[in-house]
Amino acid sequence: MADPGASAGTWRPEMPDDPPGIPAPHTPGAGVRGGPVTFGPFVAVQVNVDSLGANVLGDAANEPSIAIDPTNPMHMAIGWRQFDTITSNFRQAGVAYSTNGGASWTFPGVLDPGQFRSDPVLSYDVDGNFYYSSLSSVTSAEVFKSTDGGMTWAAPVGAFGGDKQWIAVDRTNGIGSGNLYQFWNRQFSCCGATDFTRSVDGAASFEAPLIIPTPSMKWGTLDVGPDGTLYMAGVTLNQSSHLFQKSVNAQDSAETPEFLIESQPINLGGTTAFGVAPNPEGLLGHVWIATDHSQGAHNGNIYVLASVNPLGNDPVDVKFIRSSDGGDNWTAPLRVNDDSPTSLAYQWFGTMAVSPNGRIDVIWNETSSQALSLTQVRYTYSIDAGDHWAPSIAVTPSYDHRLGYPNQNKLGDYYHMIADNNGANLAFAATFNGEQDVYFTRIVEDCNGNGVHDANDLMSGTSQDCNGNIVPDDCEALWDSIQGMVFALIKPGELGEDLCLFDVNGDGLYDGRDIEPFIVSRVLP
Repeated sequence: MADPGASAGTWRPEMPDDPPGIPAPHTPGAGVRGGPVTFGPFVAVQVNVDSLGANVLGDAANEPSIAIDPTNPMHMAIGWRQFDTITSNFRQAGVAYSTNGGASWTFPGVLDPGQFRSDPVLSYDVDGNFYYSSLSSVTSAEVFKSTDGGMTWAAPVGAFGGDKQWIAVDRTNGIGSGNLYQFWNRQFSCCGATDFTRSVDGAASFEAPLIIPTPSMKWGTLDVGPDGTLYMAGVTLNQSSHLFQKSVNAQDSAETPEFLIESQPINLGGTTAFGVAPNPEGLLGHVWIATDHSQGAHNGNIYVLASVNPLGNDPVDVKFIRSSDGGDNWTAPLRVNDDSPTSLAYQWFGTMAVSPNGRIDVIWNETSSQALSLTQVRYTYSIDAGDHWAPSIAVTPSYDHRLGYPNQNKLGDYYHMIADNNGANLAFAATFNGEQDVYFTRIVEDCNGNGVHDANDLMSGTSQDCNGNIVPDDCEALWDSIQGMVFALIKPGELGEDLCLFDVNGDGLYDGRDIEPFIVSRVLP
């Protein structure tokens, strides 16, 4: 299927088309309480609430980004595009903080009141300082810094920039620790063809912007590998394909960052879509790049994921690729969403994060194949560097994503997620109140209810996965039944004590891995 946004000129840059609107009169606490929204074991808590924790009627909020203090994970901040009224697309830099791990949020007001701001991107350093990059016009960005978990923010510092800027902070223990990197779309830039800058002093200042070698990229993200190498992935300026870049020496403050001679093409199995249902005036997702900082065999792996428009009739899928050699070679694109390819559902806003222990978390919005106006957030994970993925699960109820557009027909352009060893922390936009709002949810897939992420049960051996479907066997009643009946039919000690090690018919395959027809025929009528 052709990419409807293949022409670079179709993109509308972030700019104040409307003057500030007049917000509807509001008495604090008068609106509907801001949550929680429960769906099974998952709880979504509204972030853009008033001083009494109630929803503000008539406003809109989207494009959330999250930061979490590594020295105290109970402290979080989420930034977003704040529209005081849906009658105007004039937006400001919304931000709220939590001191209890996202159970509740305080929104003290926008940063830099009255200033048009867009494209909020948050990050953090190893000491727990938060950074908020914000586009203030079509061409420039500034960075705010907080040293108290997002409760207060210093004055903005000019960071050059341009449309759809993104930032990353070096959190390694190397020479670049604390460096902040930012790149943006050079088509709408403050400074000619430039698209990159660096701060080596904790965002007190930013170096003169540079040009990343062509082909140039946009609509992507950055990450820092365990050795301090800076990696980037994004979309070509004409939206026809995807690109990869890296800098080995950007971590060295004494040197000017150098990149690959040319940005390298990468195959994500499709193109990044813009301006189509279910987000008529927006992207269907950023390109995400993340690296493995675990101490295991996958340390240093580079992962890239995006919602893309593939060939054929399937409109939008979440695709994943991996490099284990610094970006020289990449795996073939793998389809992460597990719906039927004939369902014609859209998997948009695909978002990825990697936990410190190497688990890869992915979420996306999935439309109903019967009603494209309805969306539900789904989640999956991988524990083997992306070769296999757990069956996806829904983590929110369905909602009509078309509600509450703030004089622009979109739900923003992205979500944001941070993974820790036992779960994923997601900032997303939804319309549970009948309008666009920003929510936080913590995702711990725990089918056996032991308080531990299923991935950790499998990686530690606490739970087995004999049939290789990335679901703990103790969560599968049928498999437990088969196990028990097989044990009843064999002689004690004849085949060992672990069903996963059985090879009853001698074909060289563990019977637990493929549920051998031989076993099934002996056990089931």
